Amino acid sequence: MRLGVNLTYQSAVRVAQEAERLGYDLALAPEGYRSDAATVLGTVAMRTRTIDLASAVFQIPGRTPALTALTASTLDALSDGRFRLGLGVSNPDISEGWYGVPFDRPLGRTREYVDIVRRALNREQVVHVGEHYRLPPQGSTATPFTLLTQPVRRHIPIYLAAVGPRNLELAGEISDGWLGVFCTPETLTQALDHLRTGRNKAGKNLDGFEVLPGLPVSVNDDPDQAMDAVRGYFAHFLGMGDRRRNFYCKLAGRMGFGQEAAAVHERYAAGDLKGARAAVPAGFADRVSLLGPVTRIADRMREYLKSGATTLVVSPFATTGDGQLDILHAVAAARESIER
Repeated sequence: MRLGVNLTYQSAVRVAQEAERLGYDLALAPEGYRSDAATVLGTVAMRTRTIDLASAVFQIPGRTPALTALTASTLDALSDGRFRLGLGVSNPDISEGWYGVPFDRPLGRTREYVDIVRRALNREQVVHVGEHYRLPPQGSTATPFTLLTQPVRRHIPIYLAAVGPRNLELAGEISDGWLGVFCTPETLTQALDHLRTGRNKAGKNLDGFEVLPGLPVSVNDDPDQAMDAVRGYFAHFLGMGDRRRNFYCKLAGRMGFGQEAAAVHERYAAGDLKGARAAVPAGFADRVSLLGPVTRIADRMREYLKSGATTLVVSPFATTGDGQLDILHAVAAARESIER
């Protein structure tokens, strides 16, 4: 069983080093309201030796394809070939509100972006004429981009974050792995069907394709206290932006929690953060998290593995660095109990 851990910038080095010591396979840096991923990963790369590193994810609207290829090749060199490039289009509010990039036709934008990045990582001179990107611009006499970073290996894996069916198919078709969010074992099985369809389009199967569901973790013998630790996380994602365009509200709706998600969003939008956290449906949060004592967490991990996960990526929810390390140890103990 392979394990990954999502890092926060405040405790990234300490958590990554302990995860490495415990035999975790991967440390991932999210990118969003609190920190960028590249800075965190560069720091961790210099303070670890064996654990692989991944962006989870670099936001496609926030970086040109050339900059992403340059950053990926630099991180791979700094880590001596341990980097995996996770990409995602983010969501309409981030794309348009932060970066001023329209969110129209995200699938076409992602396809072109990944194509440019792959060609750059292959050290090709990149000339691209597409609907979303044109390198160099029409009429320009600029020299096309060529990456000069000394490669340490032939291939950097590219993973895509995806939620909807068409985006999942695209991930299967053009990437090396999928970063999942808000997954149950049952929805993981459904996602694999879409990923498999995409792989078939590319003339491939799922052999060697990485399936990495991200799972919030709170370890506590008291189920209510375990639940309370993750309520703010779900309130944030269900509450952000325009509910009609909120991917996470739509996903909750497909799981049967549409009305509850709408209630969370209403309170969050009104500034009632306490009310939004309280409104998070326990049934929904429990189904897409690892909550409770170690024995229950082990049982849940086993379900995800049976459903097709190749690496379980845990997010340790604790208020202190020591608490995060305790969760790392608990998940490692759960893995050990499964493998015995």
